[in-house]
Amino acid sequence: MTERNDTTAPTGAGTGPGPAPVAEIRDLRVEIDGRVIVDGVQLRALPGKVTALVGASGSGKTTTGLALLGAYPSGARVTGDIRVAADGPVGYVPQHPASVLNPARRVSALLNDIARTQVRELPRSRRRAAVRERVLRALSDAQLADGEAVLSRCPHQLSGGQQQRVVLAQALLLGARVIVADEPTTGQDALTKSRIVDQLAALAARGIAVVLLSHDLDVVRALADEVLVMRAGRVVESGPVQRLWRAPRHEWTRQLLGARPLPTEHRPPPDTGPAVLHVRHLTARHRGGTLGATVVLRTPELALRPGESLAVVGRSGSGKTTLARCLAGLHRDHDGQVHLDGTPLPRSVRQRSRAQLAAVQYVFQDARAAFDEHRPVLDQVARTAVRLRGTDRRSAAQEARTTLTRLGLRPETTHRLPAELSGGELQRAALARALLARPRVLICDEITSGLDSVTRRGILDALADLLRDRSDMSLMLITHDLETARLAHRIAVLDAGELVEQGPAHRILTEPRHPFTVSLMETKACLAAGAAPPGAW
Repeated sequence: MTERNDTTAPTGAGTGPGPAPVAEIRDLRVEIDGRVIVDGVQLRALPGKVTALVGASGSGKTTTGLALLGAYPSGARVTGDIRVAADGPVGYVPQHPASVLNPARRVSALLNDIARTQVRELPRSRRRAAVRERVLRALSDAQLADGEAVLSRCPHQLSGGQQQRVVLAQALLLGARVIVADEPTTGQDALTKSRIVDQLAALAARGIAVVLLSHDLDVVRALADEVLVMRAGRVVESGPVQRLWRAPRHEWTRQLLGARPLPTEHRPPPDTGPAVLHVRHLTARHRGGTLGATVVLRTPELALRPGESLAVVGRSGSGKTTLARCLAGLHRDHDGQVHLDGTPLPRSVRQRSRAQLAAVQYVFQDARAAFDEHRPVLDQVARTAVRLRGTDRRSAAQEARTTLTRLGLRPETTHRLPAELSGGELQRAALARALLARPRVLICDEITSGLDSVTRRGILDALADLLRDRSDMSLMLITHDLETARLAHRIAVLDAGELVEQGPAHRILTEPRHPFTVSLMETKACLAAGAAPPGAW
């Protein structure tokens, strides 16, 4: 392998003595329509080791990881050398595992098909038992404790974490010696992250090479042996995880590590009179299936005052998004009272007036899905002022340009289609669109999930500036990320649909009282310190 003789910006992991790699990339270059996506990347996946690729969205991490599978974007021109050990395929666990599972087939069918090909030499009378034994062992190795129950379900009946483990079990059944894990902890709470770290560490302990593509620096620090830092398609720095954290050499690496954690100001909540938004005795349900209506959220009381920010934290499925959707009129199957400035809000968004729609604005986690792919971003942002405030088109366009520029988008970027913007740019555009309604309450649902630390910090700084400038606006942050929650004045904690604790952010983060909150903080502290979470490997 040839590497540049540059200690500050090597092109990949070094080639010293030690075990032979089970997969290797040499001088990979990928071009699409003359645009370079990956340039000169080198990577060695060693047995029993975790190699992490970190960097901003669009830096080339996923393209590099998929190259190990021989998968490239359509129309790509590829040069370089990819070598994979002949005695096992490369397994791939995507960020959205449901996308690679057949929704019409039960888990047992998905796994049995693979296992059957491996027992053909056995007598027919023994094949069925051998298949089941192999399938259950693969599920156990993938850290899926309730494998028996999972076998009878279809993918849509599983949680995201369970789907992820089923995909991993498929790779293990196939005998994969390399696993590429693409953003496996995106949008997950600290406790779920610790289980994923446990799962990937267990794979490495069995001699499998793990290639981790991640924005989550806490997980990288806790799990990785070697780190490759990517920017604009190139590896700008690489080395052992301890060395990179202790003494990063490249400026971009220092920016990634220096953008976290978000400093906490420990500001007291504003006391500016009556609540803008007041929730009392809210009980929300989901309907469907043989069980009928299921209660998924109980919130006795929650209030937001002018100029105040509230972070709602908890595990996946705890009811955070359901709470936000109730407030925004997007989930109408609920009882209780939701008041805006003392006036009841209709449960359905369809029954709300234009003024009420403008007053409560929702920014979705998936900004890309929230935009029309065929219209320029500027037009879609300006449309909010026209539709909800009656502003003329020319004035709305000027206000949209001003707001987008203030949030950090270059003027030439705003005239592009959504597909031509990065994830961070689209989130800023989504914020701008909501702000053009001049809301009283701004609800942001996991809007920093899946973004690199520099982009995430930029968006959180923009939100902090907005609160300082708009003393009449309140902010609700729905988040798994406790660093994001530091932005807020207060934090509310949900667990299994119940509001278990709420109070000033500094008190919740440093002196939690409920056992669930304590476990969240302890696990987060372990991950941030680069240590194994409680109970992990």
